[in-house]
Amino acid sequence: MAAERGARRLLSTPSFWLYCLLLLGRRAPGAAAARSGSAPQSPGASIRTFTPFYFLVEPVDTLSVRGSSVILNCSAYSEPSPKIEWKKDGTFLNLVSDDRRQLLPDGSLFISNVVHSKHNKPDEGYYQCVATVESLGTIISRTAKLIVAGLPRFTSQPEPSSVYAGNNAILNCEVNADLVPFVRWEQNRQPLLLDDRVIKLPSGMLVISNATEGDGGLYRCVVESGGPPKYSDEVELKVLPDPEVISDLVFLKQPSPLVRVIGQDVVLPCVASGLPTPTIKWMKNEEALDTESSERLVLLAGGSLEISDVTEDDAGTYFCIADNGNETIEAQAELTVQAQPEFLKQPTNIYAHESMDIVFECEVTGKPTPTVKWVKNGDMVIPSDYFKIVKEHNLQVLGLVKSDEGFYQCIAENDVGNAQAGAQLIILEHDVAIPTLPPTSLTSATTDHLAPATTGPLPSAPRDVVASLVSTRFIKLTWRTPASDPHGDNLTYSVFYTKEGIARERVENTSHPGEMQVTIQNLMPATVYIFRVMAQNKHGSGESSAPLRVETQPEVQLPGPAPNLRAYAASPTSITVTWETPVSGNGEIQNYKLYYMEKGTDKEQDVDVSSHSYTINGLKKYTEYSFRVVAYNKHGPGVSTPDVAVRTLSDVPSAAPQNLSLEVRNSKSIMIHWQPPAPATQNGQITGYKIRYRKASRKSDVTETLVSGTQLSQLIEGLDRGTEYNFRVAALTINGTGPATDWLSAETFESDLDETRVPEVPSSLHVRPLVTSIVVSWTPPENQNIVVRGYAIGYGIGSPHAQTIKVDYKQRYYTIENLDPSSHYVITLKAFNNVGEGIPLYESAVTRPHTVPDPTPMMPPVGVQASILSHDTIRITWADNSLPKHQKITDSRYYTVRWKTNIPANTKYKNANATTLSYLVTGLKPNTLYEFSVMVTKGRRSSTWSMTAHGTTFELVPTSPPKDVTVVSKEGKPKTIIVNWQPPSEANGKITGYIIYYSTDVNAEIHDWVIEPVVGNRLTHQIQELTLDTPYYFKIQARNSKGMGPMSEAVQFRTPKASGSGGKGSRLPDLGSDYKPPMSGSNSPHGSPTSPLDSNMLLVIIVSVGVITIVVVVIIAVFCTRRTTSHQKKKRAACKSVNGSHKYKGNSKDVKPPDLWIHHERLELKPIDKSPDPNPIMTDTPIPRNSQDITPVDNSMDSNIHQRRNSYRGHESEDSMSTLAGRRGMRPKMMMPFDSQPPQQSVRNTPSTDTMPASSSQTCCTDHQDPEGATSSSYLASSQEEDSGQSLPTAHVRPSHPLKSFAVPAIPPPGPPTYDPALPSTPLLSQQALNHHIHSVKTASIGTLGRSRPPMPVVVPSAPEVQETTRMLEDSESSYEPDELTKEMAHLEGLMKDLNAITTA
Repeated sequence: MAAERGARRLLSTPSFWLYCLLLLGRRAPGAAAARSGSAPQSPGASIRTFTPFYFLVEPVDTLSVRGSSVILNCSAYSEPSPKIEWKKDGTFLNLVSDDRRQLLPDGSLFISNVVHSKHNKPDEGYYQCVATVESLGTIISRTAKLIVAGLPRFTSQPEPSSVYAGNNAILNCEVNADLVPFVRWEQNRQPLLLDDRVIKLPSGMLVISNATEGDGGLYRCVVESGGPPKYSDEVELKVLPDPEVISDLVFLKQPSPLVRVIGQDVVLPCVASGLPTPTIKWMKNEEALDTESSERLVLLAGGSLEISDVTEDDAGTYFCIADNGNETIEAQAELTVQAQPEFLKQPTNIYAHESMDIVFECEVTGKPTPTVKWVKNGDMVIPSDYFKIVKEHNLQVLGLVKSDEGFYQCIAENDVGNAQAGAQLIILEHDVAIPTLPPTSLTSATTDHLAPATTGPLPSAPRDVVASLVSTRFIKLTWRTPASDPHGDNLTYSVFYTKEGIARERVENTSHPGEMQVTIQNLMPATVYIFRVMAQNKHGSGESSAPLRVETQPEVQLPGPAPNLRAYAASPTSITVTWETPVSGNGEIQNYKLYYMEKGTDKEQDVDVSSHSYTINGLKKYTEYSFRVVAYNKHGPGVSTPDVAVRTLSDVPSAAPQNLSLEVRNSKSIMIHWQPPAPATQNGQITGYKIRYRKASRKSDVTETLVSGTQLSQLIEGLDRGTEYNFRVAALTINGTGPATDWLSAETFESDLDETRVPEVPSSLHVRPLVTSIVVSWTPPENQNIVVRGYAIGYGIGSPHAQTIKVDYKQRYYTIENLDPSSHYVITLKAFNNVGEGIPLYESAVTRPHTVPDPTPMMPPVGVQASILSHDTIRITWADNSLPKHQKITDSRYYTVRWKTNIPANTKYKNANATTLSYLVTGLKPNTLYEFSVMVTKGRRSSTWSMTAHGTTFELVPTSPPKDVTVVSKEGKPKTIIVNWQPPSEANGKITGYIIYYSTDVNAEIHDWVIEPVVGNRLTHQIQELTLDTPYYFKIQARNSKGMGPMSEAVQFRTPKASGSGGKGSRLPDLGSDYKPPMSGSNSPHGSPTSPLDSNMLLVIIVSVGVITIVVVVIIAVFCTRRTTSHQKKKRAACKSVNGSHKYKGNSKDVKPPDLWIHHERLELKPIDKSPDPNPIMTDTPIPRNSQDITPVDNSMDSNIHQRRNSYRGHESEDSMSTLAGRRGMRPKMMMPFDSQPPQQSVRNTPSTDTMPASSSQTCCTDHQDPEGATSSSYLASSQEEDSGQSLPTAHVRPSHPLKSFAVPAIPPPGPPTYDPALPSTPLLSQQALNHHIHSVKTASIGTLGRSRPPMPVVVPSAPEVQETTRMLEDSESSYEPDELTKEMAHLEGLMKDLNAITTA
């Protein structure tokens, strides 16, 4: 306060202002703190002024030697005089008790007898001058480095050498860098005098150019650094006479990369040796340096380049080129120029009130870019919540308090040096208005209320201050006007806030009068703040509101940006990026994500990094990339760093120059033209091009020429006449030479052509007109002795002088573009050279008319649908959106339909055109998936293909037989064979089964062959109990859901001979008189006899069977004759059906037993036998009601096969369609089971008598409704209705009993089967005893659709030794009534009982 009172007294004296004027005249140019001067006083209040306080002299870097004295200058100005102190390496020096170091009166530091040894270096270090004024503040100077030269040490010593007279020589002498100024040379122990021919380089090396005999002798270098001199080895330099022989050109000393500071001198060493003696030239980047006329560039002895007073423009790549006429060599080095920090904008003095926010601005430049730190009263400012570095260099102070007053200094520092600039902060009382100053020093929140206040009533406290919005980092406050001023239109408000427990208060002002809300930004999450509001009117600030305590919302603690992100190029293809841990990590940093992107693209890539550095490889050469880093903690990604850009290093070009061309100028010169390599292959800035050329003859010398990087052509002169030369060009960067182009040849003229006159007229001119262009072609003038430099083409509508185009002399055609259609153009062609243009040649042409295409494209058809009509036909329909709503075609458009099978490997389409909105595609393959698409064409326009539609054609009966039919005998079972085959190649659908036909007579009718059905798609089948040593013939027929396919060719197989005599003489056991043979076919009636009957009994049985057969035939014939009428004969002619016959296998004495098949297609069969025999031999015959149609066989099949109808059930055969069904025009229907399990059937003593009426069936002859038995079954059967004119190919399944068609196999008892179950098999010649297990088999039958039949129990005695198979009786052509048939059946029953009695007797 004493200083403040003294300042006020000083301001009241008139002499103070005069003193200030004088002081301004004395102030140093860099004194930033006094720049604002004194501020004007406001009426009624005294304002403290800024005190001039700055350094007049600051210490500088100094080099010293041991034992010498050093003065570090420092002088500061202030009133009163400041106190000067010194710091060394950041610590104050105690100069009172120091004998060697003392403070001079002006503030400089004097050090006597500098001490320096290997282990004790007390004087070397960084020194800083500190000036302090009590009650005012402290300022510090820049930092100065004191370097003490160490003990002399030679890193390289001279070596003995020799030099030819007139050539160059060097002698090395390298010492520590700080001792170089103390190096000198001696020749023959005498000091060596340096001149323009003999120089010492900055490294200490001695260079002798244009050596003479006097240069020979003994040389050594000497280091004198305060102590005793230190000598190097003494070596001899011999000077040899000129041998007049060419020697190789080599560099004795090449330039190396150097770094210098602006204002320093630099020497780029370059010394070459060779005979002839080389000359040295220098180039910088792409320009040759003129060392003769430049004042700053000097070519030293030997060829080294000295640059005085280096500027930033001197930075770049320097090329040293040595040439002795025979050879050229070059070396290069990079010169980097650095600059000490300089201030572009220094901090300025600031007035402020408490709670305000201020910013000290500071802008610096330098190379490398300087770092900035701030010092307050000599102490480092540590960034915190209230002291922040903003905009890289500026210092922001938030919520000022009284203790923030003082001097603030901005200190900029880089590798070259450092600098400082300062300013003063004065905090005024609240009742003192802030003088008007440049507004840059105050933030937007504190730039008002600068006008002086007047006296009057002040406003009361604002009312109802509330936090209307609280977030994590901002709070919105609202309030009502003070009670003293209810309107409050002219009131402004200041909101003061601070963290709870912190004395530093900040202020935020409203933006305009009358506003009663403020949003406080940049707060910390989960922090308690104290707010109060004050109103101001024209008289000043009023009463403060009561403090309001508000806590901000917490937020997820994410990491802040990673500081000190740096990137530098490590190679032409890699960049290394480094960073540090975020200051606000908010927990453990788990990892970092480094993002990088090539400049000019928008594709950013990233890589996860766990450390603080990463090298990215595989980048493009000499390409700029940007990098940024995001830190991750357990909450997720944090704040990204700003982008840092860096370019990869350059490299030699990776491609040759482009478009190399040669132009023969005359007999002795050729002009070369080229273009730079592609930008992506230049890999740096092209600094030049190397041209190499030679004669095309072998072993000729190659000549090289260097041109600048901007030059894209070069005239090669001095060539031989009529000689072919090869040329190639390579591009250069600072890194070296890239690949060269291929050799290109051109031949000089034998003699120079005449160019004293213009060329003659071209020998021909041809034009070819197009719509908007004309192709012009020509041949050169006939006189080839006159130089032609090119051709001039003139053209225009009606006149050739509207446009003129010039082309090269080698060109022979040109296309004139951008012409008008249907226009008459006149074209002229003239050859020209340097003398002028020759005689023109004229031609005219009319461009073709232009057909304007319809700009609107055709829309493809939509709604494409495929409707399947048959196995080979699909109808395609579609709609056309470009047609009217009624879809009526009125123009000449047509549609193209294309289709192909939907197989990925099939890419071949078939096409067809249509003029309607549908098309019938025929000739397709059955059961094949096709895809279809449509396009529309109108005139010369076509649409794209529509979306595809798919359709699968219907199935068709197989059109090819099964393939590769083979028959083999089963090992160990000679009576069992295995039939194998492959599916038909044209299955035309899913194969649902096969039928195996076999017979011993290959010429037999097909209905006489025995059949074996195979269910599903199996490709193998077993047939058992064949006759040994017998030839059999086999055919196979495939079927799908549409019907049967053709049969395969017959395959012959002969069963093996018998291996023993067992079986033929064996007898069946006596089963009693009441035994009835099983109806399931488990014992064969045509095998060898299995019961012990004598020959008489056998004869009786045969005669009985024959008699019964004849009786039955006679009875049926009588009835048929009696019932025949003329009307029925007509129907019979249309509906006749012929029966087939069964085939049985037997031994050599087979006989055909009577077939007691009864036509039961439409008869109600009643149970006959009610014998309570305990041996169950009869079963129900359940036929499923829900059968499906089977496709009829193709008409093209064998007519003999189609003459008959047949049905089969499992391994048994029903004769054929009944005569009754045939007469009534029944369509035979086939039911084929395809279940995998045998039918589940119950064995009963008496057959089922349950019947139910079935649906009536309409036939071609008569209508009849039959009651049919109810059925139950565990399998499915399928049948397909067939036209009456068609019939199925039929064959007879061998039955094991004459009446077995009425029965279904019973369920086998739980015992092992009697044959190998590995393959499906059918017992054909069952020779087992009657008590053996009965096999169950699958059944198939032909019957009416959806119709079921009750079982027909028939009891027939076993016929022993049936010797021969016979045909079954033909169907009677009579029509029967049900009652008549019932009588016939009763009569038959009696006959069967008699036969049974005879058999059992």
